[in-house]
Amino acid sequence: MVHIRRAERNKQPGVCYAVTNDGLELPVVDVTHPAFACELSAEKEARLVQRFLKEQRRFARLPAWLRIAMVRFFLRGSRIARGVRRAEGTFLDAMTTYLFKLGPQNLGSYAVPADRIILRSLPAISVRLRVHDMARLLAEELRPRLDRAPQQPLFLVNIAGGPAIDSLNALIVLQRDSPASLSGRRVDICVLDDADDGPAFGARALAALREPGAPLAALDIGFEHRRYDWREVAGLEAALELARSRGALVTASSEGGLFEYGADADIVQNLRALAEGTRGAAFVVGSVTRDDEVIRTLKLTSTAATQPRGLATFSRLAERAGFRVTRSVARPLSDQVVLMPQAD
Repeated sequence: MVHIRRAERNKQPGVCYAVTNDGLELPVVDVTHPAFACELSAEKEARLVQRFLKEQRRFARLPAWLRIAMVRFFLRGSRIARGVRRAEGTFLDAMTTYLFKLGPQNLGSYAVPADRIILRSLPAISVRLRVHDMARLLAEELRPRLDRAPQQPLFLVNIAGGPAIDSLNALIVLQRDSPASLSGRRVDICVLDDADDGPAFGARALAALREPGAPLAALDIGFEHRRYDWREVAGLEAALELARSRGALVTASSEGGLFEYGADADIVQNLRALAEGTRGAAFVVGSVTRDDEVIRTLKLTSTAATQPRGLATFSRLAERAGFRVTRSVARPLSDQVVLMPQAD
């Protein structure tokens, strides 16, 4: 039996909760709920960026041994800091990334003061904004397509999606703004991910969101996790074959995943598989690591394996796979983009 550690003493009205594989109860991010509101004016962004640059450069000038000692001392006991350290030279795991999306006010008694300090930082705020952007872009692009095809099944492919919180929030936004778009329609979320903990939480989050009175109550939504290594597209091709067999409208997303960490060849082959598997009908929404002063300064002290391509370089890469960038939203660490088949 899993021992559940509660997210907080008093649950917030209107917020759903789900449990992680290790028994931690967390709020389910809902970008339409005030508890997860995240706005950043141009003036506030400029102040945050300048403070971040100043602090990072000063920290980077310290000897490496001193930086390590300081981090270990000030972040001792921090669940989020442990996840960040595990990401050195590789990926930030799905559930640590998810904690970044909660915001400091939504952390529970499991958190230490350092966790809340981390979530007030520019990188954490950027991750929160990223999921808002992803949900909005997905919903806005889906709405007219759904309206043109009432009752057609919808198939959401989420590459390296973890809990697929961007897909879930796109549905929440659609249900709030255009409930007829989803009424009577079968929706399937297919998460392609090489780990189990993120998708397992996502499935429980969906179950909570479908409870009576919750944002996705009474909707017909399925959630499937398939183990996936984006260097081998056979798993993506199989998922798309399933969608075709159901006559579904297909879209794909990858938040903080393929476009930020994948090699050029991996991105191209995944996009080509999407184009071929949907006969050029699918659009894609994803996040792209920027290549600017903020990212270069972050890289002075961070060894996370993100690929800072920037929007222009990524756009040329997408064109090699038959897609073009039609929309983008600029944030401090990433650009959120919409990709359309060039034949559209």
